[in-house]
Amino acid sequence: MNISDPPVKKLYYIFAGLFLLLLVPNEGISQSYLTKSGHVEFDSSVPLHSFTGVSDRLVGKIDLQNSTIDFYVDVHTIETGIGKRDRDMLETLDAENHPFAEFYGKLVSDFNPQNSQPQNVTVEGEFTVHGVSQPLTINGTLQKNSNGLHVEASWTLNMKDYNIKPPGILFYRVSEKIDVSISATLPPKTKTK
Repeated sequence: MNISDPPVKKLYYIFAGLFLLLLVPNEGISQSYLTKSGHVEFDSSVPLHSFTGVSDRLVGKIDLQNSTIDFYVDVHTIETGIGKRDRDMLETLDAENHPFAEFYGKLVSDFNPQNSQPQNVTVEGEFTVHGVSQPLTINGTLQKNSNGLHVEASWTLNMKDYNIKPPGILFYRVSEKIDVSISATLPPKTKTK
């Protein structure tokens, strides 16, 4: 078999081309994902009553190339279903001076974007609210699907760690512990030229 034979030569170039494709990074595979419509919930309670604050305007970015995670929400977009309670929450959070709650950190566990099943992941970073940042480790799931990356995570924060005085009604105070959960699908971020 001689490489100069036309069928062998053609086959040689096909295999050489495929080999080169494996070596060159594919610009079509996105490493960065972005959403402006994620869902966040804050669950809290007072004796004999609980309530949830929600927003569907969670902004999030995940960059797999450098393993960074950044999610934030404007606290003005969180609604609890009662206007006065929303206003009280904004006052408690000093939203005029500190309008955002944000987590920024790094993915510290393995994630395989070729696997389409939900994968348990861990991120470490800082959560900031009320102008105070604290280190935080969060466990959640990350899943690659046809729409991009889907993330779900939850954690509990203690208001006193962020210098937040729990608001009260008569003799009752809101629980210092707030359960936070997020759910979002982040489409691939398109590159701008």
